[in-house]
Amino acid sequence: MSDTVSFGYEDIPASEKTARVGGVFRNVASRYDLMNDAMSGGMHRLWKDRFVRRVKPHAGEQILDMAGGTGDIAFRLQPSGASVTVADINPAMLDVGMKRAAERGIDGLVWTEANAETLTFPDRFFDAYTIAFGIRNVTDIPAALREAHRVLRRGGRFFCLEFSTTTWPGFKEAYDAYSHHMVPRLGQLLARDADSYRYLIESIRRFPDMPRFEAMIRDAGFAQTRVEPLLGGLVAIHSGWKI
Repeated sequence: MSDTVSFGYEDIPASEKTARVGGVFRNVASRYDLMNDAMSGGMHRLWKDRFVRRVKPHAGEQILDMAGGTGDIAFRLQPSGASVTVADINPAMLDVGMKRAAERGIDGLVWTEANAETLTFPDRFFDAYTIAFGIRNVTDIPAALREAHRVLRRGGRFFCLEFSTTTWPGFKEAYDAYSHHMVPRLGQLLARDADSYRYLIESIRRFPDMPRFEAMIRDAGFAQTRVEPLLGGLVAIHSGWKI
């Protein structure tokens, strides 16, 4: 990893990113799901439903949902009977998730504070690893992918849902205009925080495109990698297997 990394459109010392991203998510934790609905017109719910269908969780499996603090993916995985561990580096996001689980009467989930780059779980422990809209906020993405590979059992599967760059002509330009101008305004109106949402949009622009990110997943040791673009690649489901 280089000495500098992206923080939105800024390049900052790598040592500063984790703390700065942590500040963003502390600021937005209580309104995170409301803003997801507002920014995507509720479509994030459909993307997450599709994502979990691709994971195909089964009873008795051990699944790690990384960067899953608010519980959106875990709540969808849990009815399968799988044992789900929700890990997030940000305790404020975990607090929101645990409160939501209690309100919904969902128990049996394991909640733990963890850094995706330096997991404390043993080797070959999980059957599946999921991460939704979290990988682009990691300081050292290759390190996080290597950790995902390490904690998976042989035959385990990796699934990542993340924003990317749409290839649909016209839609790309319209979305760029919307995201850069309207999302920070929505952030100010609904979460009283325009800057955090400006960072989140900028972080999407700095994230590797679909072919480059797929190559990073392969470099971490995964085989049979696949990319499923949604809305022309505005969002993508990436997957790979540990063999």
